[in-house]
Amino acid sequence: MFRKLHKSDETVSLSIDGNEVIVTAGISVAAAMLLDGPAPYRLTAIKQTPRAPYCMMGGCFDCLIEIDGQPNQQGCMVMVVDGMVIRRGQGKRKIGL
Repeated sequence: MFRKLHKSDETVSLSIDGNEVIVTAGISVAAAMLLDGPAPYRLTAIKQTPRAPYCMMGGCFDCLIEIDGQPNQQGCMVMVVDGMVIRRGQGKRKIGL
């Protein structure tokens, strides 16, 4: 279904939920996470429903994850960078005041 648009021998190392992953440079974070395995990207806030990328072009917002400490980033719109830290969304969070 998906195919690479370019071939590259260059790789980058990133962390997905604390696990080091090495992927080809020039791909999106969403693609890197798909290559890492079938785990859901996030859980919805209300019903804890698992979500994963759907459109891969920024329209559906199903690939929202935390990238380098910034929550609610669209993984399909961000390219991987060496040393990047990615965390899956875990549904609703308590916000301390």
